[in-house]
Amino acid sequence: MKSKKTVLALLLGVLLFAVSAFAFFNKSNQSSENTSTQSGESIRIGSKDFTENLIVAEIYALALEDKGYSVERVSNISSSLIHNSFVNDEIDIYPEYTGTGLLSILKAEMETDPNKVYETVKSQYKDKFQVTWLDYAAANDGQGLVIRTEVAKELGIKTISDLQKHASELRFASQGEFDQREDGIPGLEKAYGKFAWKSSKVYDNSLKYAVLENEEADVTPAYTTEGQLVNTDKFTLLEDDKQFWPPYNLAPVVRDSVLKTNPEIADVLNKISVQLDTATVTSLNAKVDVDGEEYKDVAKEYYDSIKNK
Repeated sequence: MKSKKTVLALLLGVLLFAVSAFAFFNKSNQSSENTSTQSGESIRIGSKDFTENLIVAEIYALALEDKGYSVERVSNISSSLIHNSFVNDEIDIYPEYTGTGLLSILKAEMETDPNKVYETVKSQYKDKFQVTWLDYAAANDGQGLVIRTEVAKELGIKTISDLQKHASELRFASQGEFDQREDGIPGLEKAYGKFAWKSSKVYDNSLKYAVLENEEADVTPAYTTEGQLVNTDKFTLLEDDKQFWPPYNLAPVVRDSVLKTNPEIADVLNKISVQLDTATVTSLNAKVDVDGEEYKDVAKEYYDSIKNK
């Protein structure tokens, strides 16, 4: 009898040990799964609500997905709201412009040296917002002036200084506010002298290239990566030879907490930036705004062409 009780006790002990071991293993396994889930949270990539920013943000997303990251796209955020979305922890990364960071966000003084602008925004974003500016691209989506190529060749106009000398022979297609803004005509005239246009009329921004093409005007304000500028036989972007306008170089901005957890992000996105120059970004914009392609298709085609470089 005593022997049976001993055996039963031994069997019960083995059973309890097995149950305890299983519970411990299951708890450990759950803990491991939870850690994996936390470390694998999606990277939220935001974009502003215009073609170029949508394309570049999509290229960032594709590059990170290619490295195994889970990515959530938060697209078409108003340019005036995206910084608040960023610092309020609603997105983790988005493409920003050095000039925008300097003037619109930091309200700093005008600066035209690209490296100085970058170092200013990089330092102050780190201190004020706990945000890192990764490497900036050569691509510069800044303010500019565009002239009909036919007229530029006829009058020998290549720079804004050349334009100022011939202003009395040219019809200006303004967008209204450009005539009052400090980074518009008033500022240009301080740098280059008075622009005594032959005529000046206000047109909707969306019509400016049609106005030039239809020979209703000769010169208009533009941004330096607009897709229509690939048509160099029709439109010529003039050189800002006195460097009046600040640079608006593209760069990924990343919240520090995300970069600390995922340091590889810096290398992945810096490899994208080094390949984006103004001509490349202009051609990408043209595929969407001129040729009518979908921005996601354009981004994927471009990323596939560079990912192994």
